[in-house]
Amino acid sequence: MVSKRLYQVVVNNFLIVVVIPVTAVVLVRKAAQLGPDEVLSRLHGLRQVHVFLAVFVPFAMATLYLLRRPRSVYLVDYACCRPNSNCRVSLGSFTESARLSPYIDEGTFRFITRMLRRSGLGDQTYLHPSLHHIPPRCCLSESRDEAEQVVFGTVDDLLAKTGISPGAIDILVTNCSGFTPTPNFTDMMVNRYKLRSDIRHVNMSGMGCSAGVVSVEVARNLLQAARRGAHALVVSTEITSFIYYTGPDRTMLLPGALFRMGAAAVLLSTSRSSKSRFRLTHIVRTLTAAQDKAYLCASLKEDEHGETGIYLSKDLVPVAGETLKANIAALGSVVLPPSEKLLFVLSFIARKALGRRIKLYMPDFRTAFEHFCVHSGGRAVIDAVQASLRLSDENVEPSRMTLHRFGNTSSSSLWYELAYIEAKGRARKGDRVWMVGFGSGFKCNSAVWECITSPSDTSILGAPWADSIHHYPVKISKE
Repeated sequence: MVSKRLYQVVVNNFLIVVVIPVTAVVLVRKAAQLGPDEVLSRLHGLRQVHVFLAVFVPFAMATLYLLRRPRSVYLVDYACCRPNSNCRVSLGSFTESARLSPYIDEGTFRFITRMLRRSGLGDQTYLHPSLHHIPPRCCLSESRDEAEQVVFGTVDDLLAKTGISPGAIDILVTNCSGFTPTPNFTDMMVNRYKLRSDIRHVNMSGMGCSAGVVSVEVARNLLQAARRGAHALVVSTEITSFIYYTGPDRTMLLPGALFRMGAAAVLLSTSRSSKSRFRLTHIVRTLTAAQDKAYLCASLKEDEHGETGIYLSKDLVPVAGETLKANIAALGSVVLPPSEKLLFVLSFIARKALGRRIKLYMPDFRTAFEHFCVHSGGRAVIDAVQASLRLSDENVEPSRMTLHRFGNTSSSSLWYELAYIEAKGRARKGDRVWMVGFGSGFKCNSAVWECITSPSDTSILGAPWADSIHHYPVKISKE
């Protein structure tokens, strides 16, 4: 361990530890050989044009770089939905509703019970009241009611936390994969909060659970073209009452068992204020839809009875693993320290020279990040990412606890995980956070944030963990 730490210090600080001292020694020795008089003579011999160029050229290049580089984007604040207590659904009530469903036979009921026991969900998750009925009342009016509950409530919390007026919002980006009403989500938001008529707005659908990162990237790009100091509001959600499956097909029952109510609202700006919490440093997106196996592993379709639901193939976890590898290969090149890159390059060269018996070195991403927000799409997904990246149980604790407390809230889950980290008081100034989301297509999208201000109060309005953080972490059975 000591030798590895020494190796990291030397390689990661090669310029300071090796190059600068060696250069200094060479210059001192050369000056000693020439003598003070000769050194002064040569300095006086320099032409003024040489001195001017030596000063002006670096200054001009630095100025040009500063003018042309993209503006930094800051996370002012965010809020996550915590639905009303009448929306809570325990595992027991969920299984009892399944038992009474006319589509579920005894074998399928035992399958659902076993699936829930291994899901990693707790008894405090939320479903819209329309899904508490037997049979569930899945219709457009109920889905719109759910959308208004989670979206408006979350945005209200964010506006109260930040103190920003709706008229100060320049950009609006919303995403919901399955539910695409007309008027759409951005129209609903503009009408509710009387946003400006010239607001730039984008409504995204069908992007899956990784759409939250896509929305942040869209907002970032629009902010680059807006006036300096503009504000962008990003809203991510999924409407469970619209995608809820009531049929007997076992390949389509898992999403209904995992998906729960939730939403997140995020305020971004190109102006760093005293309220800004994080700085966005990188976004890397990977799409493997060109491969049929990846393209078809998660899709919304009808079963043989005409019931609509989300189908998940047996290839989902392997496809997620391959897409993750492609994503971290691109991300690693910009975030990993030189020590990890060097070890990977050496292992790659050895593998090429000596054959496949040499295993490629998997970089340790814990050297690049202090916190990890892995999409809480299910226990199997979290397990696979933890094993692939060699993360500790504490690294994936926010993901497992979010799954237990709130279930799979789709694209908003990453923000619940960040809220968990902050509620535990673990976020410190300078810490780096890696958000990684998975979605249909198949997609793996990453966002990297740098903490610039530690939260002063984790129990403020809208904090989703305010009434339950003291119960966590909890032990989750590995049956």
